[in-house]
Amino acid sequence: MDHSAHVRLTNEELTPANIEGATIYGVDDEKVGTVDHMHGAGSGSTVTVDVGGFLGIGAKPVAVPISNLDFMRDENGEVHAVTGWSKEQLKEMPEHRD
Repeated sequence: MDHSAHVRLTNEELTPANIEGATIYGVDDEKVGTVDHMHGAGSGSTVTVDVGGFLGIGAKPVAVPISNLDFMRDENGEVHAVTGWSKEQLKEMPEHRD
């Protein structure tokens, strides 16, 4: 997927309504997870990402700083994020518990 034409979200757009459910892509555009929920607001918040599993079943929730995710909209208006982490790196992180 060519992200160069996608529009990055502003800090004001980093809200649960915009990012929850967004797909996260890692190295080589591999789907590495999905945003479950957001803690805090704006650029200082933390995002819980569901990694692995199938249709949300068996997924491991991990918490990452939102600053490590680059959220953007594609040409269809769909929000997604890219990160430098691989799925394996995210799976190795501690499980997040609310």
